[in-house]
Amino acid sequence: MEGVPTEVIVLIVGFLVGFYMAWNIGANDVANSMASAVGAKAITLRQAILIAGILNIVGAAFIGSHVTDTIRKGIVSTDVLSDPHIALLGALSALLSASLWVSFATWRSLPVSTTHSIVGSMVGFGVAMGGFSVIHWGVLGAVVLSWVISPVFSLVIGFLMFKLIIWIVLSSSDPFGAALKKSPWFIGTAVFIIAMSFLFKTPLGKSLSLSTPVAGLISLMIASMIGYLGKWAINYKLDAEKKLRLGAEAIFRRIQIGTSCYVALAQGANDVANAIGPLAVIYFLVKEGTLGATVPVPFFLLFLGGVGIAVGIAMGGRRVIQTVGSRITTLSNTRGFSVDFSAATTVLVASKLGLPVSTTHSAVGGVMGVGLARGFEAVNFGIIFQIMLYWVLTVPVAALTCIGIFKFLLWVT
Repeated sequence: MEGVPTEVIVLIVGFLVGFYMAWNIGANDVANSMASAVGAKAITLRQAILIAGILNIVGAAFIGSHVTDTIRKGIVSTDVLSDPHIALLGALSALLSASLWVSFATWRSLPVSTTHSIVGSMVGFGVAMGGFSVIHWGVLGAVVLSWVISPVFSLVIGFLMFKLIIWIVLSSSDPFGAALKKSPWFIGTAVFIIAMSFLFKTPLGKSLSLSTPVAGLISLMIASMIGYLGKWAINYKLDAEKKLRLGAEAIFRRIQIGTSCYVALAQGANDVANAIGPLAVIYFLVKEGTLGATVPVPFFLLFLGGVGIAVGIAMGGRRVIQTVGSRITTLSNTRGFSVDFSAATTVLVASKLGLPVSTTHSAVGGVMGVGLARGFEAVNFGIIFQIMLYWVLTVPVAALTCIGIFKFLLWVT
């Protein structure tokens, strides 16, 4: 490619690597949204791949942020970006190193956080450029703390929710009747968390700038309406034979499909930045030659990220779905609902408190909590240990890989 400017080559490679990173998000993070629904047999694996693919594209393209931080999560001082050429190579190195780590984890069928992979990569770039002094250790400490906070918090909520379902529904002489009677509460509670998450967690919701009391009132009204509509729809659709045969699981199966769809939509809106954020930095640098504290993200980049996520779900999502959905503990629809509810609640509460938590960690914690509600023997602690080992390795491995790639790119350019 003699005669072609280096920046143009980096941009072309950046598009390819950005798409590859989005592919990895789909292949690995899809377990957050669909694993419990597949594990509980609320939907088939093929249905999960189709639903998650469509919703991730919609979430990424239409709800995803149109502005991205120059450095993801503020982990590295922006001083290291003063040289446009260095910033280009750094963004490309971060994308590639994070992609390689997530690919390896997906190959091993283990769920890892793509957000933390990008954070680790940015740490590597920062160290390679300015040494340890340019790293904001307080921010990195909060990320490390989230490895404990999010799974433990989600574990407790999942445990308590499933115990509550056992107490007021499954222990009843008529589980279906008890579930139907309480369904407006279960549906309404899930919808309330979903509505609040949508208003506070997604970029579209943040742009509305609603106060917490107003958002709470709107969410409560939506939850109440959908709760009673849901009860009517379930009772209307199920005939007497199905009610007798399926019991309470028939109701929670339908609620769980809704909660899984929400997580897929929010996942596309929030996680697309892990692939498109660094790509937007590259694109903006090549186009404008300078960077500010934030970078505008064109719609076509968000759409590209959404398509990449959808393709990753279709091609590689099966492996991690099976790990989270069936290898940690056996899931039913009531257990799957408890998992989705605990993960969504954890992410909402943590985001309101300003804590950087991973949806992956929250989902795995929820699965553990539901398993522990049935006793220690119901949880596969061998696979839990493997998953947690990969969580701990994510930041240092991504950082070291990024340093190696960055040094190599500096050498060849």
